[in-house]
Amino acid sequence: MSSLYLRNATPADARRCYEIEIGAYEGDEAATLEKIATRIAQYPEGFLIAETEGQIIGFINCGCAQVVQMSDEAFKELVGHSSDAPNVVIMSVVVDPLHQGKGYALQLMNEFIGRMRAMHKQTIHLMCKDRHVGLYEHMGYRYVQPSASDHGGMAWHEMIMVL
Repeated sequence: MSSLYLRNATPADARRCYEIEIGAYEGDEAATLEKIATRIAQYPEGFLIAETEGQIIGFINCGCAQVVQMSDEAFKELVGHSSDAPNVVIMSVVVDPLHQGKGYALQLMNEFIGRMRAMHKQTIHLMCKDRHVGLYEHMGYRYVQPSASDHGGMAWHEMIMVL
């Protein structure tokens, strides 16, 4: 496994992140290029890039809220986001399919969690599919409930980590 370099996103990263997003997510669940660019522009501190051998291979992005409403679709465009809010809402955790299964997602998540703790955030929330519930539990998240969201026409589960 190559070493991983982790850094905050810049506007120049949007296109590559979009390519990874559409390659890894099914159907309508992938964010648009515009949404990714907005997330980078509005909250680069919450957009963590993973690189290996000079190539972006994955990322995590988020927004922050005073009160978390996981089924709020407008929040995916950072409507209601406040960088000072204590609660983090992850929108994407994605590794290029060519680099999956190498432990990069765990390294990326561990760094993300550390950065959120350093920023004095209180909780991290995310939604995932059935097949990823165990993975996130292994990372320290607690299962909350099936989500009311039908984003991308999929069934989702809400998870939380208290920092």
